[in-house]
Amino acid sequence: MSIWKRPASLEALATQCQQTLVAHIGIEFTELGDDCLRGRMPVDARTHQPYGLLHGGASVVLAETLGSIAANLCLADESKMAVGMEINANHVRAVREGWVEGCARPLHLGSTTQLWEIRIEDERGRLVCMSRLTMAVVNRG
Repeated sequence: MSIWKRPASLEALATQCQQTLVAHIGIEFTELGDDCLRGRMPVDARTHQPYGLLHGGASVVLAETLGSIAANLCLADESKMAVGMEINANHVRAVREGWVEGCARPLHLGSTTQLWEIRIEDERGRLVCMSRLTMAVVNRG
């Protein structure tokens, strides 16, 4: 059973993110499953830190992008929106090139807060970053 309350497609999500940081660093949405939003991000000059490794901040951008969009797709009431309150990230593996993929899954879907877990892995399926995102559900406007 799907957790999504608002209609969405991968194409619509990509269009929504045009001309934003998401598009600038090359994040692509890859799957909208029943309880998971997946996306990937290139590990290249746009997302490297000065030593040639994936920048931890770029991993956080991927995590917050997936979690934030997923959180809003879970809201049935169009007068509400979900906004980030807090995010943390544990960086456990360095990546120099290729792609990383994240999957955002809910831990709690409440009427005033949501809690999301975002797991980011390298192309071999190894954990790169584990993030937790707390979202506040607020009135739009």
